[in-house]
Amino acid sequence: MKEYKMRRGEYLEERIPDMEGTVEEYFGPITDTEEFKGSDLFLIEEPENPVFERIVVGTVEYSGKKDKLAVEFHERDPTELGPDELEAAGEAVDAKNDFLLEATGRDAKSRRESMKRQVEDDPDHDFD
Repeated sequence: MKEYKMRRGEYLEERIPDMEGTVEEYFGPITDTEEFKGSDLFLIEEPENPVFERIVVGTVEYSGKKDKLAVEFHERDPTELGPDELEAAGEAVDAKNDFLLEATGRDAKSRRESMKRQVEDDPDHDFD
């Protein structure tokens, strides 16, 4: 499970006021919830894009700190994908990146840099 911070001065609930609706718009119908660090995250067991096996996504609430976005994408092995599904792979990448950009206000490059800084600041922390 990866957790993402918002840009300085921004809050997840302001960026995505309707998390449930936004998640369904990007990935498909929510089938259940899954607990993570005391928060209930949305579970999509059959995402619309065939590249994804399942997706867990939602808001992790922290007392006294800004909420974070938690996401776990379970993807199928690319060697198991047929020709039509391989075409969907690009759409899957776009869906992930577009969702994370909308939620965090950070593009893929700045998210990677932020994760690198986080690891450098806390090398003993397990981020998986």
